[in-house]
Amino acid sequence: MSVHEPEFDATTPFVEVLRRWAEHAPDRPAVSDPDRTLSRAQLDADSDALADAFAAQGVRAGSLVTIALPNEVAFFTAVVAAWKVGATPQPVSSRSPDAELARVLELAKPALVVGRRVDGVPSIDLPLQGGRESGGDRRPGVVAASWKAPLSGGSTGAPKLIVSTLPARYGSLAPFAPLVRMRSQGISIIPTPLSHNMGLLFGTLTLLTGGEVVILPRFTPESFVRVIDERRATWAIAVPTMLHRTERLLTEGGLADLSSLEAVAVGASACPQRLKEFWADRLGPERMIEFYSTTENQVIALADGGTWRSHPGSVGRVVVGELEVRDDTGAAVPEGTVGELWMRRGATEPIPYRYLGAQARRDDDGWDSVGDLGSIRNGYVYLADRASDMIIVGGSNVYPAEVEAALEEHPSVQSSCVIGLPDDEYGSRLHAIVQASSPLTAEELIAHLRERLTPYKIPRTYTWTASAIRDDAGKVRRSAWREKVLSEQY
Repeated sequence: MSVHEPEFDATTPFVEVLRRWAEHAPDRPAVSDPDRTLSRAQLDADSDALADAFAAQGVRAGSLVTIALPNEVAFFTAVVAAWKVGATPQPVSSRSPDAELARVLELAKPALVVGRRVDGVPSIDLPLQGGRESGGDRRPGVVAASWKAPLSGGSTGAPKLIVSTLPARYGSLAPFAPLVRMRSQGISIIPTPLSHNMGLLFGTLTLLTGGEVVILPRFTPESFVRVIDERRATWAIAVPTMLHRTERLLTEGGLADLSSLEAVAVGASACPQRLKEFWADRLGPERMIEFYSTTENQVIALADGGTWRSHPGSVGRVVVGELEVRDDTGAAVPEGTVGELWMRRGATEPIPYRYLGAQARRDDDGWDSVGDLGSIRNGYVYLADRASDMIIVGGSNVYPAEVEAALEEHPSVQSSCVIGLPDDEYGSRLHAIVQASSPLTAEELIAHLRERLTPYKIPRTYTWTASAIRDDAGKVRRSAWREKVLSEQY
């Protein structure tokens, strides 16, 4: 065994990177869940065996492999196996209803489905019976031309696949590790769904840097802090809802030793300033990171806890790609003005994705927009909302994310969703769906909001719910909530 860590260049295939880490320290854990731990050597051997099974089912270089597995070690075995035959892993939620899964499969036309039996599509269940022994003959290396093809995280209607045009080579991902302060051979906690882009991305990045991926089958604040403590985790990913729920556990006296954490990265949705302040105080501002990006990965903006305090509300500066703010005509807006965010990797950089099931909004110079709104002030990016979510109240623009952030500063609000309902006088009126941890009245919330928002931004009506408003990836489907409220009120 080499004393020094293995070295890689930008062209090294993912599967070769993982193999060299296995040769470097074969018995070191690579991926674990509460029921099972795979060493680096076992991950290599198990994914070889599964790759053989994939090939026997007709999977070839360029194929899509739909992976419908829950948060468990087998998910990454299947992902690595797909790369080993030159295929692209296409994750979906293991809890997808049959009809929803059928729409995805019709679009993706995968060569194989892992974890679900579907009529008319070859499928395979895990674990395999039998398999290869660690250290046996290894499959020849093949480089997948696309390393992932997740579903759009914000999809509310027809499915849309975002197929990476980046190959499964070290240089496609490894440069992101230092940006999010993920060090070599660390221990990463992944509580987000692996079927979502964020879980797949940071789990893969952990493996490529020789680290161990510790998977939570489903997030709870108790399991999150316990596994950080027990495993002495060095890095964790979270969405704001997770930090919000964990804050409540900690402030109510929940014991947790989080001293091993070198960095916690938060993303996927707006993070309220009050919540940022809590975590910057709890862990230290240097250990908190917020990122803004999209599954398309054209641009990345980063902020740390120090930025949160010096530029409240900002998601930081752009560190990858280019960002412009434009109005409805496509013209650049003055600094500090809210407009639509247009982004690209660079004038001479290749576009890092393609859609299946949709057309990109792209101009002749390679600038794209996914419909996010925001502004730039002194080089710092401030998000507003998605263009499709903006609500016009009496001629004034209201961004639901801003109102939700203010609502969630109330200690009893666990999560919220703000929608627009028809109004004869104002065109739309604001309505809030609120999940509360203790009894709360609309009057109390309105008094709370009056200290934070101008009057036209304060919801006039409220719905209370005991169910989760956002999914495990921190996403909220406003259109579905709006339909539900309308069906109940009209």
